[in-house]
Amino acid sequence: MTDQMQKIVLASRPDGAPTPDNFRLEEAAVPTPGAGEVLVRVHYMSLDPYMRGRMDDAKSYAAPVPVGGTMEGGGVGEIIASNADGYAVGEFVMGGLGWATHAVVPAKGLAKIDPKTAPITYALGVLGMPGLTGWFGLTEYGRPKEGETLVVAAATGPVGSMVGQVAKSMGLRVVGIAGGAEKCKLATDHFGFDACLDHRAYDDASALRAALKEVCPKGIDIYFENVGGKVLEAVLPMMNQFGRIPVCGMIAWYNAGGLGADASEGGLTGPKLWRTILVNFLSVNGFIISNHWDRMPDFHKAVAPMIQSGDIKVQEDITEGLENAPQAFIDLLNGGNTGKAMVKLI
Repeated sequence: MTDQMQKIVLASRPDGAPTPDNFRLEEAAVPTPGAGEVLVRVHYMSLDPYMRGRMDDAKSYAAPVPVGGTMEGGGVGEIIASNADGYAVGEFVMGGLGWATHAVVPAKGLAKIDPKTAPITYALGVLGMPGLTGWFGLTEYGRPKEGETLVVAAATGPVGSMVGQVAKSMGLRVVGIAGGAEKCKLATDHFGFDACLDHRAYDDASALRAALKEVCPKGIDIYFENVGGKVLEAVLPMMNQFGRIPVCGMIAWYNAGGLGADASEGGLTGPKLWRTILVNFLSVNGFIISNHWDRMPDFHKAVAPMIQSGDIKVQEDITEGLENAPQAFIDLLNGGNTGKAMVKLI
């Protein structure tokens, strides 16, 4: 076993969009697990939009990564040394392993994975945090009903594709919004959406809304919010009475420090937003999936058979090499990924 490991640390806090200079590749000695801990050789690490928020020194639902600290994130790998009862060398686990080739972590924070039942990458995507986010937000807060219309942006990502495919299985009309004609084709041809709009083809929210009216002739009953920005401004006036908006992200505003540098960006002022919610009796529910890990067994019970049958399809975007993680993450924030973004380390 090698005695050296690699890790990506936060070199500096970004001012706006992250750049490669905000990251640094370092080498360190492989740590030894203490009592109740295991040493994991990471095979794949996840890249997710929420990581952008951890780069800022701002109040949020989780503490920021300190400058010089290892970038945080989920990973899957093999236990190569154990000092914890019930966790044996050779077993595969998933947990918060960070942007690193090796990690020592408390065993109690890990979930065991059986590589024989599904590819281990699924634990980071379709059967992991993103998949759970989509399924939980849709079923718990979207409260879908057959015949309704659902719109979801970032349609071909791991959250959006889960939302759309589950909604289709429940008899809804599903409209995706994605960045690029290729992604829109993937949404309809691979994931089975009824329609998909390329938001890059429209100069502003008004033009996008006009296109939405063509593909959502009965209005919108559920908008799964993970983008914000122009898409939210386009969708909001089209929400039907008693519509539901599960809110799990706002990637369009992440590089502006969370809520956007200008509260009136795109004409979406606070009074306009709240009045629309009021007069249409909308239910808007923000959620962070880490508060709902207890629903993972229910999620697996509902979704795993659909994956096995092919009713839910999987799309992964894998970058090789830890040194390429920063650029892959930057690309993710700019919509450069197609499917669940992750990095292969071994």
